[in-house]
Order: sequence, then structure tokens, then C-alpha cells
Amino acid sequence: MSIVIIDYGAGNLRSVQKAFQKFGFSAEISRDKSTIRAAKGLVLPGVGSFDAAIRELRQHGLEAVIEEAIALNKPFLGICLGLQHLFETSEEGKERGLGILKGCIKKFNFDKAEKLSVPHMGWNRLLLKHQSPLLAGISSGDMVYFAHSYYVEPEDGAIIASTTDYGIDFVSAIWKNNLYGIQFHPEKSGPVGLKIVENFGRLCK
Repeated sequence: MSIVIIDYGAGNLRSVQKAFQKFGFSAEISRDKSTIRAAKGLVLPGVGSFDAAIRELRQHGLEAVIEEAIALNKPFLGICLGLQHLFETSEEGKERGLGILKGCIKKFNFDKAEKLSVPHMGWNRLLLKHQSPLLAGISSGDMVYFAHSYYVEPEDGAIIASTTDYGIDFVSAIWKNNLYGIQFHPEKSGPVGLKIVENFGRLCK
């Protein structure tokens, strides 16, 4: 088994799977622990609220399996809410995140004068900070698709792979060893998103 997309009730799993399959990568949607353990790489997608999603993940007993895979240096990709779950706390709820990375999740909070709507939805630019293997072939200024009201604030600035400007410079991608996270939706981000999917698939080989 090459790539497992972790199924904990979040939406959008099939479109992520199709993006990997487009490049010939084997990608399975599963919540079965033995299937997840056998994977060469894992994807934690996420749509919905922080608390509901993390409770669902814990209810299926997947927290320990995720921690184990990361400790074994398997490539791991958190997408949108899946990125946020890697951190400790969120202003969206009261549940603790996985705490694999130190930091918190903040809500966009703009003055009316700024005329910026929340959620941040639509296309915006990546501003590269470090050349993460996940972003190989991607340039600063390339556009990707966002749909979120919250953003990650890591304690360690060295893990920030890209930021994006939306009233503030928020973190749009992280990278630490085998751990990758993106705030945008690669399956909705056209050729740039597909290149990122392809890069992760190759990291899992």
C-alpha cells in the first residue's frame, strides 16, 4: 500500500484520492489501523470544525496510529484542518490538537475598515520561505485555493515553508522532517495543486 488518506468523517476525501490516482499513485481511503500502519505515506485531510473532527479522529482510535507513523518517519501530509490538528490548541474550540507541533490556531480578526471577509475563500499567492520538498517546482507568487477562517501560528518559525498575505502574513505551508502541512486545498488548486500532490506521491515511494 502506497498512500492512505485517513477517513475520520471529513469531507472531500474522494477528490484528494482522485488527484493522487491521476499520477498513477496507489491511494486508499481508510480508517482501518492495520491499513494505515502498512502505508508508505499518510494524508490527513480536513473539512469542518476543529473540535468535531478531532473527536471523530480520537473516537476511531487513530491518534496513536498517526503519532506512530510520524515517529517512523513516514511522509505525512496534513491538508487544511488536517494541518491545524497537528498543533496544540485552537481558538475554534476547546479540544486539544494532536500536539505533534508546538503552536496554536488563530482566527482571522479584521477591522471593518480592512474590508476583508472571513472566511478567506478563493485564490491567493504562496510566498515561499524555504524550499520544502513538497513545494519543489513551485514558485513564489504561484496561486492556490483557500477556504478557511483559522490559520496556524507555529512556535518554531523554522518550520514555515510558505506564507500568504490576507490582511496579515499567515502560514500557508509547513515542513519539518517527514511532516508536511498545507492550509490550502491542492485538489482545487489547478496545476500548482496537482504538482504538490505529485511531489508528495513521489516522497512516499
